[in-house]
Amino acid sequence: MIEEYAQRGIMLPRSRKVLERQIDQFVVAEIDGRVVGCGSLCRLGNDLVEVRSLGLRDECKGQGIGSMIVEELTKEARRQKIPKIMALTYAVNFFLKNGFHVVNKEIFPEKVWTDCVNCSKQDACDEIAVLKMLD
Repeated sequence: MIEEYAQRGIMLPRSRKVLERQIDQFVVAEIDGRVVGCGSLCRLGNDLVEVRSLGLRDECKGQGIGSMIVEELTKEARRQKIPKIMALTYAVNFFLKNGFHVVNKEIFPEKVWTDCVNCSKQDACDEIAVLKMLD
């Protein structure tokens, strides 16, 4: 699923080796034993995590599954006592509906040095940064 999104240019690719190393950071949604969605958290600092690799099978969109994945990831961030959760996205309305707000992506130097430095879109990034402050 991640590879399909990456081929469309809307998600960074993740190698199998990286996914195996980070598998415990993922939430996976299943319907009748079939994986239909996933998402993960990546720690970017003491007070910030990123929602990453959030995706759904096309036929499962609009059913609330993505929101359930984000809610589980948010619970995990709270469990870890991390007060801020961010994402870079093209699906701004989805994140707004889930309690995030649009921010300037330059406020996340942790993200820039972790992933953006290796991205082919680095000099012409068109993703929108969103942030949710956790209580």
